[in-house]
Amino acid sequence: MDHKIELLAPGGDVDAIKAAIIAGADAVYCGLDTLNARNRASNISFEQLIGIIRLAHQYDCQIFLTLNVIILEREFKSIAKLLSKLVNTTLDGVIVQDIGMFNIITKHFPTLDIHASTQLTTHNVGQIPFLKKLGASRVNLSRELNLREITTITKVCEEHDVLTEVFVHGSLCVAFSGLCYSTSASVGNSGNRGRCSQACREEYETTPSGHNFPLNIKDNSAFFDLPALIEAGVHSFKIEGRIKGANYVHTVVDSFRKQIDGFLNTGELTEDGERLYKVFNRDFSNAFLRGDLNQSMFIDNPRDNSKVHAVSKFKADESQNISVVQIQDVEQNLQDDKNTIEAEVVEKIKHLSIEKVPLSLSFSGKIEQPLTVTVTTSGFSVEQNTFTVQSTSLMRTSDNASIDKATIEKRFKSFNNAEFLLNELNCDNLDEGLSIPFKELTALKNEIASTLNNSMTVLPEVTLPALVNNPKAESKTKLSLLICDEEDVELANVTDADIYFKLPDAYKRGCTKYIGFLQANPRLIPWFPAVLIGKDYDVAVTILEQVKPKLIVTNNTGIAYKANELGIEWIAGPFLNTTNSYALLAMKESFDCSGAFISNEINAMQMKNIARPENFKLFYSIYHPILLMTSRQCFFQQSVGCEKPRIDNGCMLSCDKSTSITNLKGVSFAIDKQKAGYPSIYNQDQFLNMEIIDDLSHLFDGFMIDLTNIGAGDKESPDKALLIQHFEALLENKLLDAKSATQQQLNNLVPESTNIQYHNGL
Repeated sequence: MDHKIELLAPGGDVDAIKAAIIAGADAVYCGLDTLNARNRASNISFEQLIGIIRLAHQYDCQIFLTLNVIILEREFKSIAKLLSKLVNTTLDGVIVQDIGMFNIITKHFPTLDIHASTQLTTHNVGQIPFLKKLGASRVNLSRELNLREITTITKVCEEHDVLTEVFVHGSLCVAFSGLCYSTSASVGNSGNRGRCSQACREEYETTPSGHNFPLNIKDNSAFFDLPALIEAGVHSFKIEGRIKGANYVHTVVDSFRKQIDGFLNTGELTEDGERLYKVFNRDFSNAFLRGDLNQSMFIDNPRDNSKVHAVSKFKADESQNISVVQIQDVEQNLQDDKNTIEAEVVEKIKHLSIEKVPLSLSFSGKIEQPLTVTVTTSGFSVEQNTFTVQSTSLMRTSDNASIDKATIEKRFKSFNNAEFLLNELNCDNLDEGLSIPFKELTALKNEIASTLNNSMTVLPEVTLPALVNNPKAESKTKLSLLICDEEDVELANVTDADIYFKLPDAYKRGCTKYIGFLQANPRLIPWFPAVLIGKDYDVAVTILEQVKPKLIVTNNTGIAYKANELGIEWIAGPFLNTTNSYALLAMKESFDCSGAFISNEINAMQMKNIARPENFKLFYSIYHPILLMTSRQCFFQQSVGCEKPRIDNGCMLSCDKSTSITNLKGVSFAIDKQKAGYPSIYNQDQFLNMEIIDDLSHLFDGFMIDLTNIGAGDKESPDKALLIQHFEALLENKLLDAKSATQQQLNNLVPESTNIQYHNGL
């Protein structure tokens, strides 16, 4: 091993961050009150962040700030203000999801180090150069990857000078991160905005296989897989848990610190991991990492499993049955241990201070001498430090513009800020009636600010330049359709609309079936899915290389990068979560993207101010199944049951089951598994938005309808040719009566539909 191993800890509040630092974390990631993917965490203020950075650096610990949500157009002004403050700190990195955020940081705040969030669903080798070109210095890999897949990606990361992070402990999402829309579809609580409502942890009506928590999986723990991850070339071992408290954070970080150090020193794992069971857990699994996706990954209890584990371990250690009293003793001992942990953590962190640094400024000056400012910092958390600065000019007599205490207070009061407490501004040694040019006061202030800022020049606030909203190339908004059944190619005979053909998520190794099919049907525009792992990505690239289509739509950034490399025109699909102008600009400027689908998560008002780049097309899906989540794990094991104890290579290609689950509110959700597709969950309602045609046709070049029938389960599919006919009529009809009749016909064809996302937004 020839690289440093970083232990990266969560910090939801100040105490948890202190606990991580004192337990030996190499870095801590934390979030401010907004713009981070854990809104339910306590989070911290900007003033606290400044103190935390100072404290962490005293312990050689780095601080990374989470800005890992998708961004709305109206937010960029305030984001620029925040980033303008962050560049004048010693923050070690920002964690980013939104492609538009990458764009403004690299252009306007290049000193900030950018880390790609797990919300970007990074899972194949093509995504690494894509993220590198956007400005990422490290990527957090998808939690669903196994060791072989991680090793392959890490090698590519090394080639592009990109570091890798892997989650080694904490809660696991059953869905691919960044591709879960489980509650945004109904109430706007999007995981892409840090407001995940954890529908996967909810209780459901008892399923046919006898489960009440069919989507709930155990926590992730790679505690005994550290040697394999080190061998794979992983740089950072990341612990999940920004909603967890200081006791949890300290226990987990301390356990991993000892395990890592023990292995590096002895070549062996020295810790048994039992302390991890004394704090919150849902039991543990390393099945994703080991590539063994089995039924034991699920647990029918989303709450704390620590008592269950303690009792089970005691039973296993006893050779005879144990009594109720003994069980109570075990549970009480566990509670005593937890109380001890809490007391120890409180004792360890109580002396750690993030208070502002006291600052005093003393001004002195006499005629024909420079104005001198003596600056002193001191405090509980820093050593006393004193330095002086002097004006270039000598002080002169002045009756009208003399420098007095009031003038100095006005000019220097800004030093009472997030980092410093200006507790003294002394002018006792400044003679009256003297002056220097006021520009020199500003120069003195800037010199003091730079010295206090580790001799770095304090950068001015950035105002983002106004973006040009370019017009559509054509006034007409065209219809397009998405199909996945080869028989539906016949629909080309009833429409001149663009036809996208949805390619599978998975392929047999070396699959060439779709190469011949697409070559024989050049009118079809290949549509690439969001997740393409390992050999599936390789086959998708082969399709690109062999077919060489003029245009594709891709929901996967790895395919986007490859298309750009091959000179193939590409459109960003709806699952790239595009919500703002800067994301469009980034894809246009860096990868010659020709168009993008705007995310269905945002509402009409949130779309209206998006600025179109030059020669760029905008699209929106007006009819489709509402995807709630997609998983690499099997949803049927805990719902209707499956005779297979684990997912094998044939499951992805051959399984095409469908069923439903119902929550305790009586709301049902369709579980659908297409052949060669990932298991997914859908709303019972289809998305049908006819309002946008009147509201925002001026914004969009194309409206798409999804005719794949995915997510419909056993429901009868509407007549596809008739759907096309009515949607085309809706786009063409100018007369109110004709439109109304067409809308009613579509409502009759799609009786279970909603467009609530178009109104709720994010």
